[in-house]
Amino acid sequence: MKIALLGTGFGQAHAAVYAARDDVEVVMFGRDPDKTAKTAAQFGVPASTDLEAAFTDPSFDLVDICLPIPLHAPMTLRALEAGKHVLTELPMAASAEDARRIVAASQESDRHVFVDMFAGFLPANRILHDAVREGTYGQLKELAYWSAMAPLWPGASLGLKSLPMESMHSDLDCITRALGTPTAVHVTAAERDADAAAIDATFTFDQAIARSSISSLRPMPYGARGGYTAAFTDAVLESASTMGYDGKPATTLTEYTADGSRDIPLPTADQYTAMIDHVLAVLHGHADNEITPASALDALELTLQVDQQVNAAR
Repeated sequence: MKIALLGTGFGQAHAAVYAARDDVEVVMFGRDPDKTAKTAAQFGVPASTDLEAAFTDPSFDLVDICLPIPLHAPMTLRALEAGKHVLTELPMAASAEDARRIVAASQESDRHVFVDMFAGFLPANRILHDAVREGTYGQLKELAYWSAMAPLWPGASLGLKSLPMESMHSDLDCITRALGTPTAVHVTAAERDADAAAIDATFTFDQAIARSSISSLRPMPYGARGGYTAAFTDAVLESASTMGYDGKPATTLTEYTADGSRDIPLPTADQYTAMIDHVLAVLHGHADNEITPASALDALELTLQVDQQVNAAR
């Protein structure tokens, strides 16, 4: 499997996963020759600034898009037109219209398109979604996701303009996969400055409620933390995670019932490794695609609605 990895920023998270495998060949593409060469060398892969080759070189099987959000949709559509499989970072598009174009193009193509909805591969989230689907604890009535972080990533803004699309989107995907599309959305927000803020969004469903809260108003020693509480008719699941610069969370999951509480053992899992493992398994014919553009559309439309409420006045 030969992969054209576009982007030297967040592309590093994907490159680290590919570097640990012996069944892929990767070329990292970037605009700046020196930066691209230096970053690619960290992972032992070739570097290129000839972006056109990612689409025209017939030896590339998969185009992995880790570029700024406005480029996700045009690059995805271009890769499909070139006959490539595509993995795009979230969100798959900056607008619902572009997202629907990707859905339509992927459904008309014989190529696979994957959207990096990585949160669904975290073991605690998989257990939640299995419980909803199988009715393990009865009906899900309340679901609350939260995350809070320090400015761990140099140069990355965590203000109101970026938080919905870049940080809340994955939690909203978990909410829509569990409960569907809400009938009402209410959002409040506060900011310290252009790069630090907090958002609280509440959602109404038929016989259920949900909430997504995110904050970047934390000092460096705080790191990054998050989790969820899921209240079913017969039990509660509560997850808590902590992580630092490596993006690899240490997570606990506890089940509460009328008979008491118990910790649910979780396998050690890196979400990006699990996501890319899934992508390659699908491409080798060993699994069905769980992160198609169609499966991510509800979450994107909800994220855009939250973003509109937060940033319309701005």
